[in-house]
Amino acid sequence: MISNLPSVRGRLTPDRALSELTWLRVGGPADALFQPADVADLSDFMRQLPDDVTVFPMGVGSNLIVRDGGLRAVVVRLGRGFNTITCAEGLVTAGAAALDAHVARKAADAGLDLTFLRTIPGSIGGAVRMNAGCYGSYTADHFISADVVTRSGERRTLGPEDMNFRYRQSDLPEGAVLIAATFAPPKGEAEALHARMEAQLAKRDETQPTRDRSAGSTFRNPAGFSSTGKDDDVHDLKAWKVIQDAGMKGATRGGAQMSTKHANFLINTGGATAADLEGLGEEVRKKVYDSSGITLEWEIMRVGEN
Repeated sequence: MISNLPSVRGRLTPDRALSELTWLRVGGPADALFQPADVADLSDFMRQLPDDVTVFPMGVGSNLIVRDGGLRAVVVRLGRGFNTITCAEGLVTAGAAALDAHVARKAADAGLDLTFLRTIPGSIGGAVRMNAGCYGSYTADHFISADVVTRSGERRTLGPEDMNFRYRQSDLPEGAVLIAATFAPPKGEAEALHARMEAQLAKRDETQPTRDRSAGSTFRNPAGFSSTGKDDDVHDLKAWKVIQDAGMKGATRGGAQMSTKHANFLINTGGATAADLEGLGEEVRKKVYDSSGITLEWEIMRVGEN
């Protein structure tokens, strides 16, 4: 437990269970959960927090396994006040708590093409942090800048050179909390952009277990590229293909299962523990390596103590 936490204007909850805040609904408690009232509240808190206390920024928990022993950290989760979306002069600026789907729709209304975000679960903070992408587009392709509050409480603006975007990775400073990001998307016709997103949603619902309790894609594609979604897309080195070839589609451990609809989706069928989910994922990695010599890398973040 952490003693002598700074006073805040937002909500600060000690020993907060995180299972209900993640899409997979597993995990133990954090030492504390902080939901700041605004940027000033966040900056003051970070500045006054003892240096030896770890800060873990958390979005909507769509790409996260918190282990059963919980997290020895203060989890910072942004909410109201950090989810505004503005479109002006060809730029889209979104608060870190704004949902990817909402940003895609608002941009399309303004004739700006961020349609690739429409089917990505999560919020803009996570999309920037993980360089999220699909259909051949990545967050980095449109990124202009990000505003962050550093671990010391300073507000900074980071450009592409600071972020050093890579496949599903970036170099956000340790302990920094991303609060907003600005993008410069290509232009398009609003009606056509919305139609494209509807088609993408239909394709997603047809091919992915969208009604199950999952965290999106479990492993990165071995080739390091996201699916383009095109008819001539090559599937030889897609994660789902090598998992399926290793005989692990539909595999189970406790309440965890590799989806029978899409082999690269790890789902909680009900009552799974974090250990069930991570353990099944590690079993999949071993079977894929044994059958193909390929080492799958996790796309889902795993944090905390067993």
